[in-house]
Amino acid sequence: MAKGGERLIANNKKARHDYFIEDTYEAGIVLHGTEVKSLRQGHCSIKESFVRIDNGEVIIYGMHISPYEKGNIFNKDPLRPKKLMLHKYEINRLIGKIKEKGLTLVPLRVYFKGSLVKVEIGLARGKKLYDKRQDIAKRDMKRESERDFKVRIR
Repeated sequence: MAKGGERLIANNKKARHDYFIEDTYEAGIVLHGTEVKSLRQGHCSIKESFVRIDNGEVIIYGMHISPYEKGNIFNKDPLRPKKLMLHKYEINRLIGKIKEKGLTLVPLRVYFKGSLVKVEIGLARGKKLYDKRQDIAKRDMKRESERDFKVRIR
C-alpha cells in the first residue's frame, strides 16, 4: 500500500501534458462486483476517457475496465459509462465552472482508498502547442541541470 492506504490503479499522464489542471476533485465510482475484482488485478485504462455532467449526474465515458477472467454472465461491458459520486454542491460548482470558456473535466487517476475505488478528476484548461513546448523545454533543462550536478559531485 502507498501513502494513506492509497493504491494506484491507473494514471493519466497525458492529461497533465495536454491540460492545465486548475482544481482536482475526488469522486467515488459506481461499479459492479466483477469490475471491482478486475480493478484489484490492475486491469484499467483511462487514457481515452472523459467526464461529462448529464442531468445533474457526473458520468465518466471511455474508462476501460477489462472483464474479470474468472467471471461469468455477470461481467459488464468494459466501456460502459460509469456514474461518479460527488456532493450536490460540488456538482453545482463544476457546472458553473464548465460554463466558463475552455474548461473541461478530465480523469487524472484511479486508485483504491482503503477498500473503495476513487477517481481523481481535474478541472482543466487546454494547453496550446507553445505551452507544451515550454513544458518540454523546462523538463529538459531540469534534467540537464541534475545531470551536471551529479557530474560535479563525483
